[in-house]
Amino acid sequence: MDRLDALDDAAAAAAFRRLVRHLRHRTDAQNVDLMGLAGFCRNCLSDWVEEAGGLPKDATRETIYGMPQAEWKARFQTEASPEQLQRMKDSVAKNAA
Repeated sequence: MDRLDALDDAAAAAAFRRLVRHLRHRTDAQNVDLMGLAGFCRNCLSDWVEEAGGLPKDATRETIYGMPQAEWKARFQTEASPEQLQRMKDSVAKNAA
């Protein structure tokens, strides 16, 4: 059995909320960089919440970003470099493995 499955739901929920608040605070951590390093980003996290809870995409994106996604993008998202895009592509390829 995976110990993660035995993790208390309250502890898991608290850790999840802490992760989301950390990502909200770290607006300098661009989604393309998160994808390049870890193979997931804020959008992925909101998609997982949407799938798990059957919630609308816009609502889950706003929950994760702490504001409408379009507002976050306008305020904080920077243009991705070719290098960032290649790292993201290489990293996402590992997700399928």
